[in-house]
Amino acid sequence: MTECTSSPRASAQVQAQAQAFPLDRWYVAGLAWELEDRPLARTLLDRPVVMFRLPDGSVAALEDRCCHRELPLSCGTIEPRGLRCGYHGLLFDSGGQCLEIPGQQRIPAKACVSSFELRESDQILWIWMGAHPDSRPTEPPPAYPVHGDPRYRFGGDVVHYDAPYQLIHDNLLDLSHLGYVHLKTIGGNAGIHMNAELQVTQEGDTVKVVRWMPDSEPPPTYAAAWPFAGRIDRWQEVEFHPSHVCIWTGAMDAGSGRLDDAQRHGFHMRGFHGVTPETADSAHYFWTIATNPHPQRPDPTQLVIEQTAATFEEDRLVIEAQYRNQQRFGARPVIDIHVDVGPNRARRVIRRLCEAGIQAGAQAGTPSMARA
Repeated sequence: MTECTSSPRASAQVQAQAQAFPLDRWYVAGLAWELEDRPLARTLLDRPVVMFRLPDGSVAALEDRCCHRELPLSCGTIEPRGLRCGYHGLLFDSGGQCLEIPGQQRIPAKACVSSFELRESDQILWIWMGAHPDSRPTEPPPAYPVHGDPRYRFGGDVVHYDAPYQLIHDNLLDLSHLGYVHLKTIGGNAGIHMNAELQVTQEGDTVKVVRWMPDSEPPPTYAAAWPFAGRIDRWQEVEFHPSHVCIWTGAMDAGSGRLDDAQRHGFHMRGFHGVTPETADSAHYFWTIATNPHPQRPDPTQLVIEQTAATFEEDRLVIEAQYRNQQRFGARPVIDIHVDVGPNRARRVIRRLCEAGIQAGAQAGTPSMARA
């Protein structure tokens, strides 16, 4: 984030967020096709942001507030040189500097707004959320080559959750719920899901959960998309990162290959899940799903996309009901069961990163705030 010197309130807000969410990292801000000919407003990690694509194809993100009379800049219009405020016409470039004030020759030095580093990679929009105003990216955004892999076709969308983002992490890292929540699409036998062989590993901030379900009955989505001969050997591989989750699921005819073979054949679904906090109590869920069409069957991509969207709507209803109940009952003890290993490890990663932000803020003189 590049801080405009005229906005001390924004600087205090940036410091406060170091205690609420892991910062100094890339977060998913949107999907590339969302930026067309209009500005896009979105609150990310409690920060109101406006994103836009200039006519030359480049993307930019600014604080969603004009420094003149504080109208959201997302109410403005995109021009070749930048974003023009919809109230009095101030024109801002992609770095937040005011280029023009209609009817006035002199542009005050303080006529600027804060900007964010926004990059487009593999059709994903990544925004750098720094712990302090002069924080800069230390590495490029995460790569997701699946979107450019000729073996796959994909689509996706955005879902808004009235629930904390870590509840979505819990859901994605524990796919045993499929047999109960998603019976009409990707579910399958609940008993097989709950008793699946489970492997959980961790390397640094990355948690990986692998579940194998050999000799299973194909769930509806799988059966509609791929010509299985009968029963299937099914896999689920979930890779958690603090800013996103990658999930590789699929199946092959039972006994036709090894589940530990990285090049295994069969029906594949590769999901990208960008889970970004909006506030402490709400989140944005940016998802895509890629699949490999069978050469002798009609292209199932649209079917897979539609049924994936249906499963995520089912997840949203469950997670929002879960959070409402947590608010209703307050702090109550809960139990853990065997499927919670992955979600618990991911929560420990987030907690450690937040605590590191607290320590860094204390050393820099930032006031202590409650942790997420």
